[in-house]
Amino acid sequence: MTAYAVVIPTLVPDSLADCLAALAASIGPAPRQIVLVDDRPDPGPGALDHPLDVLGDLRAHTAVLAGGGRGPAAARNTGLRAVTTPWTVFLADDVQPGPHWCAQLDSDLAADAPDIAGSQGVLAVPLPDGRAPTEAERETAARARARWTTADMAYRTDALKQARGFDERFHSADRADTDLALRLLDAGLRIRQGRRTSRMPVPPADRRAALRAQRVHTDDALMRRLHGPRWWHRAVAPRGRLPGHLAVTAAGAAACALAAAGRRSAALAAGAGWAAGTAELARSRISPGPRTPDEVTTLLATSVLVPPAATWHWLTGQRRHRHAVAWREVAE
Repeated sequence: MTAYAVVIPTLVPDSLADCLAALAASIGPAPRQIVLVDDRPDPGPGALDHPLDVLGDLRAHTAVLAGGGRGPAAARNTGLRAVTTPWTVFLADDVQPGPHWCAQLDSDLAADAPDIAGSQGVLAVPLPDGRAPTEAERETAARARARWTTADMAYRTDALKQARGFDERFHSADRADTDLALRLLDAGLRIRQGRRTSRMPVPPADRRAALRAQRVHTDDALMRRLHGPRWWHRAVAPRGRLPGHLAVTAAGAAACALAAAGRRSAALAAGAGWAAGTAELARSRISPGPRTPDEVTTLLATSVLVPPAATWHWLTGQRRHRHAVAWREVAE
């Protein structure tokens, strides 16, 4: 049996109790430690009472640490510093370990080699039958398929500490995950695919999710600075629509500037380019889905706002991270 700790950064959503209950009910060797990192800026009293109660006997092996609201990378590092076992397993607070997850994890960790630094779990997203998935459901499924996601990822604790943990300059959990994995691979280590399975339910509908998702472009500037312009290829990650967002935003800005300068024909041409780009974005988001009135309305409205939001975050990242150095140099 391989000793391991489970680290769960959390903002204490309703899903946390389901996550912990599934972990406690899983068959197999139990974790030696469970570390919950409450990353709310100002935790309220009693919010963790119910989630902790569902742990049963594991409650005695559970610690709750304050993350201070500094983001997922910093929260994971806070949890990592408390770990005393050879392996550290990160779980997202919306993931539900399967009924045999603990036994499968033990098998995954036992089948290691000296150059194996990590083991990734398999995430299943329950999608609806009889209709096309919504954008939120498609995004959740894409998150589950992403390489090296710490929604269910085990790492050798010593490898993490030698790498100085997660780069806390990343605000996106996805980019912090990818950065860490690339640094470990650059050190000559490997990350293998495990066989343990967990369930990742789709989160409740959120009309602003697409706008908040554009914050990742700030982190993309840091990824480019640290890992080069082809980091997308190394990570087998989707390139996204940033070039299109920049073009649409530029067309909209040009239309406004030309109209203010009294150049009506040129302003109309630029405005037509903006409208065409916005319509294409809306169509690409609406057509794969169920096309319900509520979702169509939400996607139409946010398609107008997504390109300028993406552009703003990209420009912010270019300015903020133009002189970024390796995380090891920052951490040391």
